[in-house]
Amino acid sequence: MKIAITGKGGVGKTTLSSTLARLYAQEGRKVLAADADPDANLGLALGFSQEELDSIVPISRMRALIQERTGADDNNLFYRLNPKVDDIPDTYGKTKNGVKLLVLGTVETGGGGCVCPESVMLKQLITNMVLYRDDVVILDMEAGLEHLGRGTTAGMDQFIVVIEPGARSVQTYKNIKRLAGELGVKKVQVVANKITCKEDEDFVLSKIPSEDFLGFIHHDEDIIKADRAGGSPFDYCQSAVEEIRQIKEKLDAGIAEK
Repeated sequence: MKIAITGKGGVGKTTLSSTLARLYAQEGRKVLAADADPDANLGLALGFSQEELDSIVPISRMRALIQERTGADDNNLFYRLNPKVDDIPDTYGKTKNGVKLLVLGTVETGGGGCVCPESVMLKQLITNMVLYRDDVVILDMEAGLEHLGRGTTAGMDQFIVVIEPGARSVQTYKNIKRLAGELGVKKVQVVANKITCKEDEDFVLSKIPSEDFLGFIHHDEDIIKADRAGGSPFDYCQSAVEEIRQIKEKLDAGIAEK
């Protein structure tokens, strides 16, 4: 089971990612949750304390490791495009509530489309997680698909775009679906978050094709309380957890049909 969750900033993709991860862990599955969002906060949503997270260095900032695996340094402009990465999740991942967290980080450059040792390392690592690990892998992504390539997406079971009931969020879904299609991904589905009323529901259902729609997560003050406390939504928000459990059941059924 390999799932990539994306959407524009602030829509709640980390709430969905962390809750799905804990639901799969609750079933006794091996779960690897990878935080590939530059605004990394998946760890808090999984139940890690801030002190525990402060000790975690994102893979993209492990300069010595990247130099060792790619062969790149200040004196060597050439580097390996297929560095060894299969041991990284188990070596550098941290486990909480049955979920192993790996913080990937991002490549900090002035332009997009960077082909550099850090970028190569992250793409190779994601490819390994998607294609060669038996775990349930959940990728908490940024809105773009820069970390992914054609080889990686071939092993994806599901892309989920988290949206809000608004035109900008719907446009993000359309852009991501187009980008995913260019990478050969045919199944891109939607979860609508922060739903407050039937008008919100009707708006989403009018904009998203029925075959792409997985479910609603309604506005819940307990999610805000969890965020203020630096806690996991799974431990604070039972109504949201139940809605995500239903989304998971629909997701599992759809993947089983493939």
